Amino acid sequence: MRMEAMRMIKEGRNEEAREIFRKLENTRGVAELAVSRVMEKLNVVLIQEPGVLVGVEEEVQWIQRKLMRLGVIYGYDFTEELMDVAYDFEDVIDDLVLRSAARQRRGGNWERCILVIRIHKKLEMIKSKIPHLPRAQVAIPHSSIIPKYLEEMEWSPLFSIPSQNLEDTVVSPVKEKLSALLALKALHPDTKKKTRRVLDELQSLSSFLKGLELVYLDDKAVVWMERLSDVSLSAVVVIEDFINNNQQLRKKSWMGSPFGKSKSQHDFGMKMDQIYAKIQELSISKPEKATQVQGQSREFIKSEKHMPPQQTTQNPHLASFDDDVHAMMTRLLAANKSFRVIPIMGMEGIGKTTLAKLIFHNKAVVDHFPFRAWPSTTASSTIGDSRQILLDIIKQLMNYKMRVTRDAVVSSEQEEMMQKLKAFLINNRSLIVMDDPSHFCYWDNLLRVLADTSNGSRMIWITRKMSLPPNLKMRSDPHPLRLRADEESWALFTHALKVRIPSELQELKEKIVTRCGGLPLLIVKLAEALSQKDATIEEWSRALQQLFHDQEKVWSNTLCRIYKDLSLYMRRCLFSLTLFPHGSDTPTRRLITLWVAEDLVQTEGKNEAPEDFAESCLNLLIAQGMVQLSKKKLNGNVKTVRLPDALTQYWLSKAQQARVLGDHIYTRSELFPGNHMIRRLVDHLDMDDITFDHIHGGHDTSSTSLIHYYQDVLSFRSFDTRRKIESEEEIGNFLGRCISSDCFLFLWVLDLENVFKPKLPEALGELTQLRYLGLRSTFLEKLPSSISKLRNLQTLDIKHTNISILPNSIWKLQQLRHLYFSEGYRSKLKPQPSIGSLTTLQTLCGLFVDEETPIKDGLNRLLNLRKLGLAMSSQPKAMSTQVQAVTDWVLNLNHLRSLRVKSIDDNNQPGDLELKPLTGHLNLSCIFLFGRLRNPSIVSQFPLSLIDLTLSGSELTEDPMQSLDKLPNLRSLKLFAKSYLGKSMHCSLGGFPQLRVLKLWKQDQLEDWKVEKGALQALRDLEIRYSERTPMLPEELLDRSPFLKIDVQPAQ
Repeated sequence: MRMEAMRMIKEGRNEEAREIFRKLENTRGVAELAVSRVMEKLNVVLIQEPGVLVGVEEEVQWIQRKLMRLGVIYGYDFTEELMDVAYDFEDVIDDLVLRSAARQRRGGNWERCILVIRIHKKLEMIKSKIPHLPRAQVAIPHSSIIPKYLEEMEWSPLFSIPSQNLEDTVVSPVKEKLSALLALKALHPDTKKKTRRVLDELQSLSSFLKGLELVYLDDKAVVWMERLSDVSLSAVVVIEDFINNNQQLRKKSWMGSPFGKSKSQHDFGMKMDQIYAKIQELSISKPEKATQVQGQSREFIKSEKHMPPQQTTQNPHLASFDDDVHAMMTRLLAANKSFRVIPIMGMEGIGKTTLAKLIFHNKAVVDHFPFRAWPSTTASSTIGDSRQILLDIIKQLMNYKMRVTRDAVVSSEQEEMMQKLKAFLINNRSLIVMDDPSHFCYWDNLLRVLADTSNGSRMIWITRKMSLPPNLKMRSDPHPLRLRADEESWALFTHALKVRIPSELQELKEKIVTRCGGLPLLIVKLAEALSQKDATIEEWSRALQQLFHDQEKVWSNTLCRIYKDLSLYMRRCLFSLTLFPHGSDTPTRRLITLWVAEDLVQTEGKNEAPEDFAESCLNLLIAQGMVQLSKKKLNGNVKTVRLPDALTQYWLSKAQQARVLGDHIYTRSELFPGNHMIRRLVDHLDMDDITFDHIHGGHDTSSTSLIHYYQDVLSFRSFDTRRKIESEEEIGNFLGRCISSDCFLFLWVLDLENVFKPKLPEALGELTQLRYLGLRSTFLEKLPSSISKLRNLQTLDIKHTNISILPNSIWKLQQLRHLYFSEGYRSKLKPQPSIGSLTTLQTLCGLFVDEETPIKDGLNRLLNLRKLGLAMSSQPKAMSTQVQAVTDWVLNLNHLRSLRVKSIDDNNQPGDLELKPLTGHLNLSCIFLFGRLRNPSIVSQFPLSLIDLTLSGSELTEDPMQSLDKLPNLRSLKLFAKSYLGKSMHCSLGGFPQLRVLKLWKQDQLEDWKVEKGALQALRDLEIRYSERTPMLPEELLDRSPFLKIDVQPAQ
């Protein structure tokens, strides 16, 4: 057609050529839309369900690459043939999704076999079609015969349609019917293809109709609109008739239905062809002239070159990078004499250069490295630039002892310069900082020279890349720089802000730290902008909104790496965070167990626990700046995380695209690609969400409607935190209706954390595939007795509920890995029945132990525990046997990582606590002990792996510091009320090398505290609270301001 049109132009038949070009342009637009939608749908499948590609991955990727290159590299026309291939490929993707759903259903083997055969046949057919697609020989000429509406519309003021959404009133009803039609599983592929073709043709009119909303139309345009309305109405009637006929045919006997279904789909296909022809004709004959509404103008989107963010003028703020400085200093000052490279890795604006400056000018570093160099220009691309950098290094290093011979050094040639540098570096411990030296021509030579040294020389390498060259991997200790936590972000913001923050603006703290996403560049940029504005809510809110628009440029590289470098399962983990409320903090405890329950991560080694692998995935996402550590525990571990604001917006937009791929419903839940069936259901109390009425709107939802949406749901999370009676009933009623309608039968996750007293139906036991039941902070009073049927349950969390006793049937849940009781409500566990065991249990927290608790021949068989938290009754006579049993049990827990033991009386006051030495627990990193230690010497017998220690009510009479200061990894020490009864405390030289946090609360007898020089060198946070006699602070600690935060609060 294109060649025919060009021939017409040569013959002067411009009007006829014009019509052909209009048709070609219309077809191109529709085809581009179809291919784009199919590629997006495939991306969603790759993110959410990469497992569905097993066995066909190579074929799918080959077709994907070919379709993406069409019209870009090889110059294919976007023709009807290409649309046909795109629709065939979309059909394959839908079949892959169906295969995934069939895999979950019991007895779905035949269905899977048929689907596999059908998928392979379709892939072969598509592969045979692609080489025969027609190719474009010439481009469309930019002449006056090209339809002018493609460039800019000029309208005449004869008729207007003010404030009317034409797409919603004219086109959307048809789109909705077509989407519902495509969701029918029994739809023949040819019928489905014709339906999609009509849908894409309508989609191509969307932007044009939006343009009509702001213009005056002439008579011709009005007639065009009336014709489009008639076609749309006809399409709605045809689709409704077909759906109704389909439902009637289902009710007929099986003998008559196949022929009836075939004829019905054939007739419907012919009608869809007629509708498509009419819509295509209307697309080609769109009105060309009109005038804009007065006072409005058309905006043009212009592409902008990426500009690097402006460098800020702020001095580095140590408090915001304290952990990183400490980690880097440990590497730099290590006793290892071999040369090491320490890469500081991270995204643009994350503070790499800031961290390097803090270290480079640190007094300890200056003293340790007599010779230091930081070349002033490292963005080199020519030999001349590289020579200047090399010369700069030599000048800075050798300037100390070679002032007289500097001129000779400057005039030296390359080899002579390298020889002088080599001779110098071999004999002198040096520190060199290189800022992205990838284009430095002498990089390899410099590394070879440094590799030959054995005097403890180091190099700091600043790079945005998250991978290292092969020649660095063996001799490097990388430090990936993460996004700042909330407190670090606020400290950096207040440091950079040049005005005082009024009390009424403190409420914006949460918005500021959330909006900046922990990125130092944005934090400082916002502080500098706000320093120039009036300190009012209005001005600061406007600045925050502007920052929102500026984020895309800063985060563009990270967004690119998400698709380019991130593995499929990591993308799925990242995507899952969008299901949580925007800007909310998610506990790592919750996130990791959810990832495991939903099979988002799968271990590569047999000996690696899935929780460990999930945690390593999370740490990697944090290290790459894709997940923000929002809050830290006192021991430095990750407490809560969130998606950075920019990535949240990005992933929500991707999720929205996934929802509207042929669908036109609004929901925050995750849908199966290509239909309305919900895969991961989330309840955000959003009244516009299609699921809101189902969950909160009453009881009139039919079983058919529920099955349509919720038949194959894998997870259900509710974030309804209302404290109302209505919320108690609604969740329970919704669950009951779904289960009775044969929905949720494949549910893996039921997460109702913070939902107030949901009434769980007795039918909960029918959810036999359930792996995660989260009821934390629900204040629920009892569990359904049918819970014993949940044989696949991995996590049961009833912390902060009013459930006092779990039935003994809990012992039958042999897949259980994590069990959280409600310690405050003294939750108990009934004795173990003759059948059943919990040998896979890793977490047991919050259990109250009394004289009836099954320790011997029960709990003491659980030897795989990693985290144990118990509260024991302190009645001496009744509990003596139990105490001994618990002591022996703890001693045998060789995999233990966290131990929390309390001995309490009826008034929750500390009782006697007995434990045996724990030196053999090599993995134990966290200990919390509440009670009078009957064996005080245990303080000197803690494992060297200990990171976090809390003692309360221990009533120690000997100074614990003399024993604890020898723990090399201890980062957090908390001595609470009556933990120490002595009058003096002494911290020796070199003691507590890693201690960051020290809390001394209610140490009423303490009068004298001595800290020798060199002790507590890493201390950053000191709290002394509520003591009757506050000891004089040691001078050694007072001299460390501002690096040490000191908080002293006397007793009230």
